Amino acid sequence: MKNEASGESIRLILSDVDGVLTDGGIVYDNEGVEQKRFHVRDGLGINLWQRAGHIFGILTARTSHIVQVRTAELGIHIVCQGFEDKLAKGREVIAELNLEPREVCFIGDDLPDLPLIREVGMGVAVADASPEVREVADYVTSCKGGKGAVREVVEMLLRAQQRWDDIVRPYTEA
Repeated sequence: MKNEASGESIRLILSDVDGVLTDGGIVYDNEGVEQKRFHVRDGLGINLWQRAGHIFGILTARTSHIVQVRTAELGIHIVCQGFEDKLAKGREVIAELNLEPREVCFIGDDLPDLPLIREVGMGVAVADASPEVREVADYVTSCKGGKGAVREVVEMLLRAQQRWDDIVRPYTEA
């Protein structure tokens, strides 16, 4: 990684939606209503990240009602939709939270994500990201977008921060 050898100082994860939290497919029903498929393990991963006292946010250039529904369900308060420049929006969010770019992980999959992936302390590409994104990322997931990639990143970071065992203890001690 550029700034942090193993992610110990990451406090904020920002994520794209289409191609990261979903498989990138956009489905419309007969009424023209957009549908997306989210992976439940990504949702639990986001929940675990937040339970560890960290922040999770969404940056997506598209605007979708279902993103509002899913983020509300997961208690995600940073939800930025409908803009063109992810780097500018990412810098804005980072500044509002009084964080440094080195304290941020951004997960992306395609060309519009490249500038922010380069900017932050840990730039992550999902396994099926475009070659250009995989090439510059600090970490490439083994899971594809929409198939548990976000959960993989959360687990990796919490393990690096030596927080994983404490966070999952309620599930493992029955």
